[in-house]
Amino acid sequence: MVTSTLGGLRAACGDVAEATVDDTVDGVPARWVAWPGSTEEVSAVLRAAARLGLRVVARGTGTRLNWGLPPTDVDLIVNISRMDAVLAHVAGDLVVTVQAGLRMIDLQNALALHRQRLALDSAGTLIGGTVVGGAVVGGAVGGVGGTVGGTIATAASGPLRYRYGSVRDLLIGITVVLADGTVTRSGGTVVKNVAGYDLGKLYTGSLGTLGVITEAVFRLHPLPEASRWITVPAPDAERAAAAIAAVRASQHEPVALDVDRGAPGDRVTVGVAVEGVTGGIGARAEAVADLLGAAAGALATVTEQPPGWWGRPPHPPQGPAATVSCEPTGLAELLATAPGVLRGSAGAGVLTAGLDDGDRLGAQLAQLRRIATRNGGSAVLRCAPSHRKAGLDVWGPVPALALMRRLKDQFDPEHRLAPGRFVGGI
Repeated sequence: MVTSTLGGLRAACGDVAEATVDDTVDGVPARWVAWPGSTEEVSAVLRAAARLGLRVVARGTGTRLNWGLPPTDVDLIVNISRMDAVLAHVAGDLVVTVQAGLRMIDLQNALALHRQRLALDSAGTLIGGTVVGGAVVGGAVGGVGGTVGGTIATAASGPLRYRYGSVRDLLIGITVVLADGTVTRSGGTVVKNVAGYDLGKLYTGSLGTLGVITEAVFRLHPLPEASRWITVPAPDAERAAAAIAAVRASQHEPVALDVDRGAPGDRVTVGVAVEGVTGGIGARAEAVADLLGAAAGALATVTEQPPGWWGRPPHPPQGPAATVSCEPTGLAELLATAPGVLRGSAGAGVLTAGLDDGDRLGAQLAQLRRIATRNGGSAVLRCAPSHRKAGLDVWGPVPALALMRRLKDQFDPEHRLAPGRFVGGI
């Protein structure tokens, strides 16, 4: 059986091997690994997997494979790391088409040569910086480099989401191979395309449970001439929330509005990023500093480099961590009482909580969920060691669960793609 299965997979994609001890998905071992080099090869592999009844998980660099829940089982890992090309970059239209295995940091560096960027600054991508001699310098980089496909599948984003939106806002086209090998395309290659269903939003954040992403088209933005970061150590949550509200209501148009807080009761550092032309950035930054300082009751500082915590997750790579959201009116309560270490886009109302890797995890998650629910938001256990997730309600209430299950049945009738990783066992 093993030999015949391996032979069937190799007939579809020559680069297939038995899995090693390192080929696991959130602690669940795989049996085989395939390395396709194109959408057509992914299609052939999934057709073969469908004939053989194999359960499949897509993998890039694997930096976020512990997000969500462990799969119920894995037969085949489809490793898309060979699919790492920039297929088309129309600089004049601010649009790029890439393969899903391309690392985000490599994409950003390629775009920077044309003084452009994809305004998604999740861990592993460029956070600020300028171009000198064809290379990006002066920015901060977090993580080891997630891929385009992984960024879409997990809906990961960073500080720039306050100004430019999240993955679903910047994705304008996508190619996905369904469980039976069918190649589907949605959207287009121009920013104003409105034809057809916008299925890119459906795949965003689905953790690979609806299909294997192979290509993506993004809208881009110019790299700024100059950037400044303004930070203020607010003595308490109320003043931090007041400072954030003051910036949100101002005409300064920041590109990011983030916070960093240690344990409950600690001071809250509020950080604002502004971008613009070299000649005017200094005056804009000082005006923001004056506004922040007055609202927070503390001295704000201006720097040409981001603070060390900027854009970096407040937890180890394996977690535990939760994504928590709230309405602006609930930000003060969240900053004052939420357990763990808080960091993220306070301006967008989406933060990450680094939680305790011990017996208190369940209680901390429940407390976060109560705070978020009172303030119009939610709390999801984003990642944690697999043994810590056992027995926990990772997702919380999901009003659209019935609809999501119907979509799973439609896109993957046999439930073979990343089974069990997503909400409700999808």
